[in-house]
Formats: sequence, C-alpha cells, structure tokens
Amino acid sequence: LQLVESGGGLVQPGGSLRLSCAASGFTLQNYAVGWFRQAPGKEREGVACISRVETATGKGRFTLWREPAKGTVYLQMSSLKPDDTAVYYCAAVSSTSSSCSVDVPQYNYWGQGTQVTVSS
Repeated sequence: LQLVESGGGLVQPGGSLRLSCAASGFTLQNYAVGWFRQAPGKEREGVACISRVETATGKGRFTLWREPAKGTVYLQMSSLKPDDTAVYYCAAVSSTSSSCSVDVPQYNYWGQGTQVTVSS
C-alpha cells in the first residue's frame, strides 16, 4: 500500500500550485486523506484533510478534492507565501467517520513527500 505525491516545485510568492496524492495497492474510497507539511527544523504540521464522504472541501487558501476513478486526492494551494515552503506529505487512514482531522498520529499510510519552495 503506497501513496505517491507529485506536483511540487518552485513558485513565486502569490502563485498557485496543485499537488497530487495517488494511491497504489488500494483505493482511497474508505479513507480520510490529510495533507501535511514539514519545514526544516520544524515539526510536521497539518494543512487540511478530506473525509471519506467528502468529494471536495476547502480551508482558506487550500482546496482538496477527490477523483475516485484515478484513486487520487488533490491539494490546490493559492496565494502562496515564503512561509509555505516545506516538504508536503499526504497521508491516509481507514475511516468510518464523516469528519477528519489533521492529527499526525492518526494517519498510518504516508507518502514520501514533495518539496514546495515559494521564493522570488
């Protein structure tokens, strides 16, 4: 069971970026999916999550949605700032709940991360 992130890169302040989280070996149908990030010298922190029943959700500058046919969850980030620079991870946890949280210990499947750098 694997999660693979993609879409990271260098973006200017104020720009946008779309990250993808693709599942391999399982579908994300009954999983809550969270996005997290970790900057150098800092702890991993939650960005946003999408519950097993949601097809799309938004939290400020971040929008998440599912494409079940592709087994993929996306994170659209807008109005990016230098403080958003970090390695971004997606994670999944089997769930029966209609809600989700970005509590790191709850998630048991993690991707390898993708670097996002916001700089001019």
